[in-house]
Amino acid sequence: MFLNSFGTNGFLLLAAFLLFSGIIVAKFSSRWGIPSLILFIMVGMVTGSDGLGLVYFHDAGTAQIIGVFALVIILFEGGLHTKWATVKSVALPSLSLATLGVLITSLLIGFSAYFLFNFSLLEGMLLGAIVGSTDAAAVFAALKERNIKAKMGATLEAESGTNDPMAVFLTLSLIELIAANDGSIWAMIPTFFVQMGLGLLFGLAVGKIGSLSINNIRLDSSALYPILSVAFALVTYSITAFAGGSGFLAVYVAALVIGNSELTYRYSIFQFNEGFAWMAQILMFIILGLLVYPGQLFTAEIMGNGFLLAFILIIVARPIAVFLSLIKMNYTVKEKIFISWAGLRGAVPIVLATFPIVEGLEASRDIFNVVFFIVLSSALVQGSTISNFANKLELVGKKKDVPHHSIELISMGKAQAEMIQFQTNRESAVVGKKLHEISFPNRANISAIIRENRVITPYGETEIKEGDFLYILVEAAYKERLKKVLEERVPRPETGVDSDADG
Repeated sequence: MFLNSFGTNGFLLLAAFLLFSGIIVAKFSSRWGIPSLILFIMVGMVTGSDGLGLVYFHDAGTAQIIGVFALVIILFEGGLHTKWATVKSVALPSLSLATLGVLITSLLIGFSAYFLFNFSLLEGMLLGAIVGSTDAAAVFAALKERNIKAKMGATLEAESGTNDPMAVFLTLSLIELIAANDGSIWAMIPTFFVQMGLGLLFGLAVGKIGSLSINNIRLDSSALYPILSVAFALVTYSITAFAGGSGFLAVYVAALVIGNSELTYRYSIFQFNEGFAWMAQILMFIILGLLVYPGQLFTAEIMGNGFLLAFILIIVARPIAVFLSLIKMNYTVKEKIFISWAGLRGAVPIVLATFPIVEGLEASRDIFNVVFFIVLSSALVQGSTISNFANKLELVGKKKDVPHHSIELISMGKAQAEMIQFQTNRESAVVGKKLHEISFPNRANISAIIRENRVITPYGETEIKEGDFLYILVEAAYKERLKKVLEERVPRPETGVDSDADG
């Protein structure tokens, strides 16, 4: 209605309105204790044809394309911020959750859907496969800047970043079986291993090429480096998908490789991708909200059986899958309970639910509505209680220390110099030393220190404290020498270093 009346001007105004709405929602979601994805979806539903009627949108194919694009950006941003040292310690349990855990969850929900709804067994299994995986966008958003123990956060993020291949494989295989009405899913199992293998291979290869390119291509403007990183994310997904591999897995692996490499303009790349991921998330959830018709969703049958299915997923299927997947994996009962509770569903199940609609399956709209209701229930019930759950189970770790000030050098592509950001910890050899006592390379200078959200101007007598963020300007040729100085470690007692004084 709105678009038809005002054309291009109306479209731009509507886009601005939706972005402003998304930003306001993101601002207040944590204050209200409601996951932002719920509010983004509500914005889409309110502005849709069953709401204010500003937009009439029912193209599942377009929603699918937008959803896949947004998921690539979100997965890439999440992988960039994931520390490889942490992920490596939870690689096996995360892989078990991403494969066996998804399969068990899908089977349990599939049988439940078969008995609760008027679905055939294959249609029930299709619904189970669609909601079988946790969602990277939801998990990354829920855990960001929360002081959950590192082991828990790494397990959940690695699982959500790698479990999409299993869900996509099961979903597409079951759609093919339903559409063809013959064949066997067992014959498709080799395809899954091919997808996983190619995803891992392409992710590692493109990630390595990407990090080398970013560091060695001398661009005239620093603003081009973040765009280059996004280009690598998109090309990683596309070439892997064309080759028959898992594009989502490849993107996450490539981001891990790039994010854990020494990067030129690291701060610019990370900040740009974080903002872009927020924009992708806002766009994706609003579009998916537009695809929903509240009049069809909030019916007695969908709400009753959907809520029961969500209850089975949260209380029964997910915990069973987690406990079976983590047998003999060195996780305590409390940790398994928390991982069970934090298995959020989000954009991935909704995007996967558009596949049956695009293929024209008979029960596709009912499946979409039930999946949508399950996602809403999961995000609202689980997403809003993660922090409290962690506190109750005593799984709260050290508060994440994120600098609220930043220093960025602009357009140094030809200057052969970089600004390095380094955070000290208890074992850093530079902690407790005054600047004139540290053997920095001659071509390296500390430009600023950020301590407890305060900017400190350094001079010779300034003492380095635990948790300080050091911003060091260094010529590229001396970066490795500086790195050796910064990475030197000294064992210290658990009491830590007093960081109240400025030095």
